Amino acid sequence: MPALNTPLNYRSEVEVGFDVLHIRHDFPLLDKTVYERPLIYFDNAATTQKPRQVIDRVTSYYKNENCNIHRGVHFLSQHATESYETARRNVQAYINAQHQHEIIFTKGATEAINLVAFSYGKAFIEEGDEIIISAMEHHSNLVPWQMIAQEKGAVLRVIPVDDAGELDMMTFKNMLNERTRMVAVTHMSNVLGTINPVKRIVELSHNHDIPVLVDGAQAIPHQTVDVQEIGCDFYCFSGHKMYGPMGIGVLYGKDKYLRKMPPYQGGGEMISEVSFEKTTYNELPYKFEAGTPNVVGVLGMDAAIKYLGEIGIRNIYAYEKFLLDYITVEFLNIPWIKIYGSSEMKSSVLSFNIDKVHPYDAGTLLDKMGIAVRTGHHCAQPLMERYGIPGTIRASFAFYNTRDEIDKFIDAIRQVKRMLG
Repeated sequence: MPALNTPLNYRSEVEVGFDVLHIRHDFPLLDKTVYERPLIYFDNAATTQKPRQVIDRVTSYYKNENCNIHRGVHFLSQHATESYETARRNVQAYINAQHQHEIIFTKGATEAINLVAFSYGKAFIEEGDEIIISAMEHHSNLVPWQMIAQEKGAVLRVIPVDDAGELDMMTFKNMLNERTRMVAVTHMSNVLGTINPVKRIVELSHNHDIPVLVDGAQAIPHQTVDVQEIGCDFYCFSGHKMYGPMGIGVLYGKDKYLRKMPPYQGGGEMISEVSFEKTTYNELPYKFEAGTPNVVGVLGMDAAIKYLGEIGIRNIYAYEKFLLDYITVEFLNIPWIKIYGSSEMKSSVLSFNIDKVHPYDAGTLLDKMGIAVRTGHHCAQPLMERYGIPGTIRASFAFYNTRDEIDKFIDAIRQVKRMLG
C-alpha cells in the first residue's frame, strides 16, 4: 500500500477497461493540492466536480448568448429559447419520458419534491389520508411530506429498513390501503448506497391506484434511468450531482397528474392571461416554471448529460462498482471498521465508522491529509437513529476516482486509528 506522499498512479484502472487518466484531464479541480497534498475527492454524493465541457458551456452562454427567453422576438432571445427547449428535449430523451412537457426545470431535487408535495397535496390529500415514505429518506423527501401532512391532517407512514439497509417490502405491501395518497421513496440511499426496487414499489402501489414519486438525486449519476420502464408518476434529480451546475434540477411528472395539479408559484411565464379579477394559467410545462428561469443552469446540465452520454452510463456503473467492491473487501478485513449498508444492490457510497473514533474527528484528520469525505448524519437523522449512531464517515465515488486513491484513503484511515483510536 503506497505512502500518503507518493505520486498517484492513475493508469492502474486501464486494466478494467476505463482510462481514468484521460477522463481526469476533463476536471480542472482534481489537479488541486490541499495542505500540500494531491486532493482526493470522495464527497461526490454531496456534489460532483464539473468537467471542462460544462464549465465552457456556462462561460460561452454568458459571453455569447446571454438573454432572457420566451418573451423576446430578437435574435439573442430566440437563440437562447431554442437552446433551452432543446435541453428539455435532451432531458426527455435521457430519462425516456413520454412527452417533452412532462419535463419541468426546478432549482433542484429539493424544490421538485416540494412542488409535488404542496401542489399535489393541495389538490388530492385530505384529512385522514396517508403518505408513505421510507426510513432511509433524505430530509428533502421527508420534511415536505411532513409539512403537507400536518397542514392537511394526513398521516405520514414509514417503511422500515433492516440491518442490511434494505426496505422491508412485505411491511410496505401491507401498508398500502384505500387511504394512501402518495408513496415517495429514494431510488438510491445517500447514506447506505442501497438501490431500492423502485419498479416493484411502483407495481405494488399502482395495484391500488396510488402514485409514486422517486427521488433520483443519488441514482441518476450512476445508472440508467428509464421513467417509463420504472413506471413512476414523478421522478426528480439535481444537476450538480450529475456533473452539472448547482441551482438546477428536473421534475418529471406524468401528464395526467401535472394537468390536474395547481401551480406551485405565481408570477411571469406561468400565466396565460392576467387581469385584476382573475388569472388563467399557462400550458405545461410553463405552468410550473414561474419567473425568469435558470437558463445557464439548464444549458450546463445539458452539457453534463451529453458528457455522460459520451462516456456511457453503463461503463460508469461498471467502473464505480469496481471501486466500491475493491474498498469494501479491504474494509471487511479491518476489524475496527463497521460498514453501514450491505445490500447486494448498492452503488458508489460507503458509510462506515471507526471503533472509538468520532466521525467528525476522523473527517478533520482526513482533510489534513488531502482527503475530502463527508461526516455527520447526511441529512438523514431518522436513519442514524435507526442504527443508534450520531453519524458516519461517508466516502462516495465517481468515475474519475482511482484505485490508488482508495489505497491512500485506506492508509489514511489506519493513520487516523493510530492517532485517535
